[in-house]
Amino acid sequence: MGCFGCFAPAARRGAGDLKPSKLAHHCTDDDSVADAQRKVAPDVGSGCAHSFTFKDLLVATGYFNEANFIGEGGFGKVYKGKISKTNSQGASDAQMVAVKQLARESVQGRKEFLVEVLMLTVLSHPNLVSLVGFCAQGDERLLVYEYMPFGSLESHLFDVPHGKPPLDWNTRVKIAVGVAEGLSYLHNVADPPIIYRDMKAANILLDEDFSPKLSDFGLAKVGPVGDRTHVSTRVMGTYGYCAPDYVVSGKLTMKSDIYSFGVLLLELITGRRIYDASRPKPEQSLLTWSRPFMHDKRKFHRLADPALRGSYPPSALNQLVVISIMCLQDQPHVRPIIADVAIGLNHVASQPYASLASMGSPAYSGSPQYSRTPSRRRGGGGGSRRVSQYAS
Repeated sequence: MGCFGCFAPAARRGAGDLKPSKLAHHCTDDDSVADAQRKVAPDVGSGCAHSFTFKDLLVATGYFNEANFIGEGGFGKVYKGKISKTNSQGASDAQMVAVKQLARESVQGRKEFLVEVLMLTVLSHPNLVSLVGFCAQGDERLLVYEYMPFGSLESHLFDVPHGKPPLDWNTRVKIAVGVAEGLSYLHNVADPPIIYRDMKAANILLDEDFSPKLSDFGLAKVGPVGDRTHVSTRVMGTYGYCAPDYVVSGKLTMKSDIYSFGVLLLELITGRRIYDASRPKPEQSLLTWSRPFMHDKRKFHRLADPALRGSYPPSALNQLVVISIMCLQDQPHVRPIIADVAIGLNHVASQPYASLASMGSPAYSGSPQYSRTPSRRRGGGGGSRRVSQYAS
């Protein structure tokens, strides 16, 4: 447990999870589209994900009716749809899905499409979004996911509209635990291990119980195995979330994900984006603004999201800040492993905040506010922006 000796011991979760089938092939950033297609083909044909025709998805989305439009990202547009399926009794049933359509001119998007199909056909965990199927017909490339009715964490954490209740403390901790356990599955159960590489609030989707699921695996990489310590690759990800050591060296490790998770955890604590151009200049960078408070335990409470109105256990807040600080260390070898992070977060979750006000939290009331599903939004609104490569 190392860094988390101050927390009560807890059983590691996921020990009983079955390892997924080995990824015999994987795509690198430099793979050609044709080569990637050959590598993905054996897994696509294994029946782990359904192959839809373009007409199937036209019908499912009402011919991509604007009324079914959910959101748009760097990959393309996302629509809500409904597909028919046959249950175990042979009866026909309908399933709500989210259909992500690749912009035809996106070369990088085609590579990400192939990586995502490969990854999600062999990975399975309650905290990973499920891939229902795909379409690769002619020039069309579409991904079909399970529908997540509460949309992204981003839509509930930042710029919450007036009258919509903010995420309460218990829900935020629940989300942090779920994200950590999904990441722990990728790092410790998947064989070979997977580096997620695109941790951000927009990629954390929420079901009707506010249970989180990691989505958007287009940038995921097979991690180092054997004597290898890192994966050398172009620096890709989202501005502000990338670990400084990865930005400088291009050496991707499991600890790169830990840093990104630390950023997400700090966003959950503060309710602030990692970068927000709409704020006064000294407050635009979350890491710069928060640094003076993170260096003094007596000031930890000043990091708490004002929207919480003090409704949180002070000791649990302090522990959450400590975990975030550990994850955000500049030197990767100092950062904890995700299994220990999950243990610490489960200890925090064992100290829920109890009050009558919590019964009015979004976890107990309100209707689903779906704003987007697996997609990659570029720029806008002072939020996080996707960058393909950093200059050192």
